[in-house]
Amino acid sequence: MSRPTPFHPRTTAANRGWAYKEWAGFVAPCSYDRHSEREYVAFRHTVGVIDVSPLYKLDVRGPDAAALVARCWSRDATQMEPGRVVYATLSDDDGYLLDDGTITMLARDHVRVTSSEPWWAWMHDYARGLDVTLTDVSHLAALAIQGPLAADALAPLLDFDLTKMRFFRARRAKLAGRPVWITRTGYTGDLGYEVFCEPEHALALWDAIFEAGAPHGIEPCGLDALDVVRIEAGFVLQGVDYVTARLAPSPKRKSTAYEAGLGWTVELDRAPFVGQRAIRDEVRRGPAWATVGLDLSWEGLEALYARYDLPPHLAPIASRASVPVYDNGKKQIGQVTSSTWSPLLKRYIAIAQVQAKFATLGTQVQVEHTVDYERGVVGAVVAPRPFFDPPRKKAQPTLRSAP
Repeated sequence: MSRPTPFHPRTTAANRGWAYKEWAGFVAPCSYDRHSEREYVAFRHTVGVIDVSPLYKLDVRGPDAAALVARCWSRDATQMEPGRVVYATLSDDDGYLLDDGTITMLARDHVRVTSSEPWWAWMHDYARGLDVTLTDVSHLAALAIQGPLAADALAPLLDFDLTKMRFFRARRAKLAGRPVWITRTGYTGDLGYEVFCEPEHALALWDAIFEAGAPHGIEPCGLDALDVVRIEAGFVLQGVDYVTARLAPSPKRKSTAYEAGLGWTVELDRAPFVGQRAIRDEVRRGPAWATVGLDLSWEGLEALYARYDLPPHLAPIASRASVPVYDNGKKQIGQVTSSTWSPLLKRYIAIAQVQAKFATLGTQVQVEHTVDYERGVVGAVVAPRPFFDPPRKKAQPTLRSAP
């Protein structure tokens, strides 16, 4: 049976659509209305709030905390300063991808890892000889406050100047008088923050944030809108765009960090870490696959629908259905793993995994598309990821009004 998060009394009261799914054992809203368009608009034009408490959170403490994280993950945590956050990947001994997530250096002897899957036992096996303590802190409540006006909603509630907080930084703070950790991170590809607190503070913080955000158009948001904006941002999703090697039904379904488009997270030239040797071998020979962005031809879509005397039907909701990608000779070269119509960009975009030789920007391919129960193909071009990358994501925010 799925469990409620600490914010469940508020998310349930706000949910007029009654659409939920299970996320890491928790009840998670898909959308708060019959459709997620209003939530998408909040993420991209005002401020949207999503309950991300189901994320797994692991605290590593002790003199060797950074050394253990560096031994297991793709980033060298021993070189991180307190207050820094980095994106990282976790691979097995054969170099195959297990998960991705964030590493936050809370203090010299205190590192927090967030991920899609639980890794306490796995990391514990690599902790031999190190002076560390591992604690699963997944009970912590977490909210992601995202969008161009996110800082406006949060700044009046904080005990520090939020406009001076840099991208991918973390700090302890008080929000509406209650203790939190706040990071300038998120999964929307926009200006955003994530707030972590003990469960007993969750409802009071939700109420304070929504009261402060009301003049700025704040909205509660669900997973459907998040799926659209994360595709626009070019972010891959574990279990959708790649399969964790631990659960892959066959060796063919496994991916490396480089094949999943996450090679930029791997710091190879440092002390040994799990999978390093295999990843080095892969880099030398070249990855077999690549994760790319695809921009589907609007003219091609119109023509395909016109065959059935229909207008293009492309709702602004993401699809996680895998569909084949072909070269121009109609030979399958990969598959789309996530796709959506982008209301902001006015384009039909996709994330796909293709054979590496077809990953060059500008390469013309064909994507399967079904109309009226019949399969056809639409032209597409390999396009840069992210599709949407606003300067405000990393820039210091300017508030509409001083806190």
